[in-house]
Amino acid sequence: MRQFPLETHHVAPGRVVEWRLRSTAAEAHGPDDPASRKASFNQDKHFTVAEESRAADDPVASWVAVTFEVTGPLDERALAQSLLSFVQRHEVLRCAFRRLAGEVACEPFAPASLTLDPEHVGTFEDAGVLSDFLVERFKRSIDTLSWPLFIMGAVVREDSTTVYLAFDHIVCDGMSMPIVAREVLTAYEGLCRGEEAELPPAPSYLDFAEEQRRRYLSIDARDARLDYWKAFMGPSGEFFPRFPLDLGVEPGRMYPIVNEASMLLDAGEAEVFEKNCLAVGGKPFMGVLGSVAVCLREAGGPGIYRGFMPVSERGRSTWTNSVGWFVNTLPIEFDASPGRDFAQVMASVRTGFGEMMTHLDVPFVRAWELLAPEEFAARSWPYPVNFFSYIDMRKCPGAERHDDWRPTTHVWSARANGACSWFQRDTDGLHMNSIYVDTPAARRTMGDFQEALRRTVQDVARSGGFRRPVALTPQRRPVRMTPLDVAAFARRG
Repeated sequence: MRQFPLETHHVAPGRVVEWRLRSTAAEAHGPDDPASRKASFNQDKHFTVAEESRAADDPVASWVAVTFEVTGPLDERALAQSLLSFVQRHEVLRCAFRRLAGEVACEPFAPASLTLDPEHVGTFEDAGVLSDFLVERFKRSIDTLSWPLFIMGAVVREDSTTVYLAFDHIVCDGMSMPIVAREVLTAYEGLCRGEEAELPPAPSYLDFAEEQRRRYLSIDARDARLDYWKAFMGPSGEFFPRFPLDLGVEPGRMYPIVNEASMLLDAGEAEVFEKNCLAVGGKPFMGVLGSVAVCLREAGGPGIYRGFMPVSERGRSTWTNSVGWFVNTLPIEFDASPGRDFAQVMASVRTGFGEMMTHLDVPFVRAWELLAPEEFAARSWPYPVNFFSYIDMRKCPGAERHDDWRPTTHVWSARANGACSWFQRDTDGLHMNSIYVDTPAARRTMGDFQEALRRTVQDVARSGGFRRPVALTPQRRPVRMTPLDVAAFARRG
C-alpha cells in the first residue's frame, strides 16, 4: 500500500455506482444527539478555515481517499451493507459539524437512523475519462461545511471492482485509510460467506477529542509543556521552520499544486537500506530523514536541519482501529553539517527524534494558537515550511492482505504556498509523494531534490553511507545560517 496522486492511478473502465448516506431521523428532527460534543483542536481549526474561506469567496479544500480491489463478480448488496456497517461503527463519520456559541460542535447521528441510497452514476468505456471523472467527483462532492463529509462508490466490472472512498480531512487522517480498506473488505468477504465479521474494538474519536480538550484547553503560553516549542523557536521567534530552498513564491499568495510521486528504492534496495540503518543504531525513517537533510544542505540549506514531523497519537493499542484525525505535529532539529558521515548524521537524527518524542504532550494547533497568535489567525501557514512524514505501510492494519486488496491512498489540496513530502515503505519498496506550489522555480527545485534524494538513499543501500557528493544544483542565493542555527549548532556541540 502506498500513497500517490489519484490522477496517476489506473482504474479500469466500468459501471460506476455510488451510495449516498442519509439519516432518516435528521430529515425529521435534525441530529439525534441534542447534547453535542466539541471538536478536536485539529477539527476546530480545519472547520474555522473552511468557514472563513467560504466567507471570503476563497475556498480552501482537501481530501484523503482510498481505493481498493474486489476480485470476482461483485455482490452489490453485500458491499452496501459493509459500507453502512463501517460508517455506523465510527462515530466521527456520523457527525455533522457546526458552530455553537463560538465553538465547533460535533453532532452525531444514531447508527440505526442511517441508510444508504444507491445511485447509478454512469458507465465509462475509457480509463482516461473515468480518471478525470473521479478526480472532479472527489473535488466537488466533499465540503467541510456540509454533511456527509465523504463519498463512497465503486467501478463495477464483470470480474472485478474498484471501490473508492474519499473523506474530508476533518474526519480522518492518512493512517485511517488502511483501516477503511480492512474493515470494508473484511465485512464484505464475511457477508459473501454468510458470516458476520469479527472486528477489534474501535473507540470513538470524539472521546479522544473530548479528553484532549479537557487536558489542554485551559493551558496558557507560560505552561512548562511549551518549553520545547519555545526553545525550537529560539531568538528569532519563528514558530514555523522554513523550507530552505527557493520555490518562487510570493508572500501571502496561494498557488495551484503539483502532486507527484515516484519510487526511491525497490524492495531489495529498501531491505538493504534498512539493514544499513540498523547497523549504525538507527531506523529506516531516520535514514530517509537524514538523507533529506543532507540533500537540502547540499542545495544551499543550513547544516542544522529544522522541520516539522507528524506523529501518530493512536498509541500502541487504544486507538489502533479507530478512524479519526489522530495526528500531532512536532518540530525536530538535528545536525547534518558538512563533514559528518552517515553514522554521525544518523546519531544526530536519533538524538533529535528522541528529544522530540519526550514532548508529545501539547497538540500542535494549541501550541500554534498560544505561541504564534497572529499567524494562527491566518487561513494557511505563513510561508513554505519544512515538512517530513514517513509511514511503513507494512505495519498497518490489514497489511497481510494488501497483495489481494491492492489498496492505495490518495491526498489532494486545492492550493498551497509551499511543499510537503510523504514517504511510504511497502512491500514494493520506498516511495515519495510530494505536493508543492506550481511555479517554475518549485518544479526545478523539487525535481532536482527528488533526483538527488534518490541517488543518496541508493548510495546508502549500496555502500552503507553517503558515498559521493549529492549532485543537486545549489540555490542561486544560498541560505545562510541564522542566529538560531548558530545557537542550535552550539547546543549540539
